[in-house]
Amino acid sequence: MDIWHGLAEVEPAASVVTIGVFDGVHRGHQTLIGGAISEARSRGIRSVLLTFDPHPAAVIRPDKMPALLGNMDDRAARAEQLGIDAMLALPFTRDLAQLSPEEFFTTVLVDVLDARVVIVGENFTFGRMAAGNVETLRELGAERGIDVIVMPLLEEDGVRFSSTTVRRFLADGNVATAARILGRPFSVSATVVRGAGRGGKELGFPTANMYFPDERALPADGVYAGWFIVRSTAPITGDMAVGERYPAAISVGTNPTFGDARRSVETFVLDRHADLYGHDCEVEFVDHVRGMEKFSSVEELLDAMHRDVSRIRMILGIAP
Repeated sequence: MDIWHGLAEVEPAASVVTIGVFDGVHRGHQTLIGGAISEARSRGIRSVLLTFDPHPAAVIRPDKMPALLGNMDDRAARAEQLGIDAMLALPFTRDLAQLSPEEFFTTVLVDVLDARVVIVGENFTFGRMAAGNVETLRELGAERGIDVIVMPLLEEDGVRFSSTTVRRFLADGNVATAARILGRPFSVSATVVRGAGRGGKELGFPTANMYFPDERALPADGVYAGWFIVRSTAPITGDMAVGERYPAAISVGTNPTFGDARRSVETFVLDRHADLYGHDCEVEFVDHVRGMEKFSSVEELLDAMHRDVSRIRMILGIAP
């Protein structure tokens, strides 16, 4: 897959273009991307995903900037897995935000991407002050001989598929429903770093600690069942292998029992022992186990952790 980070990098060729932020690349996004791929193949031209970097809200309304479900690398990896030919991560600037719908259509879609088909969701808006909508897009397309396909938003059991909906379920700790919208478990990736060091030494539950910027979406504070995967290819000291999925107990929060102030994702990998410091790893959230609690003693905490592990084994179908 080709990745372009500006209009000047785009290689000229006829294209089928789908447009959006695509944060999280959930099942609704996947429908748009799949439609672009199918349409492009039927016409013998390339498929292009047009997204924006940073999120438009970071420029237009930074006070309303949502927590992001993934970064641009995540977005590109998901798009490539789906089979898109190219992705344009268009820098979203104040100048771009000031373009009228007509100027955006001509400058980006016609002059640079040579769009023959444009595919968007029914709630798509574009141009200065979001003045353009799908009807505007259809009118501009008709004037230029460009086909416009508008896809309805996906909905299942009364739940609309959107990045906002995923964020809401994550904020409630409902990672199972978030996964249904995403079409996969919600996951986060980072380099494992040293934490307080008490997990293995004091408690007998050594954890892989990860920290994330405030703008990264995370599930609500609590304990979760999930899977842990080492992604970096450097040798691992211990009994774990790169790319394998291992059952895990995952804690999100500030660890109130010990008064830790910094929010983290701490993962205890079941039945494995390895030195994971410095490794790039991924954590997948499967189900919520309990909320974050403050215990009056280490003994109470340990009892709860043993109960957590037993329940997580049941959730994941892992034998003791």
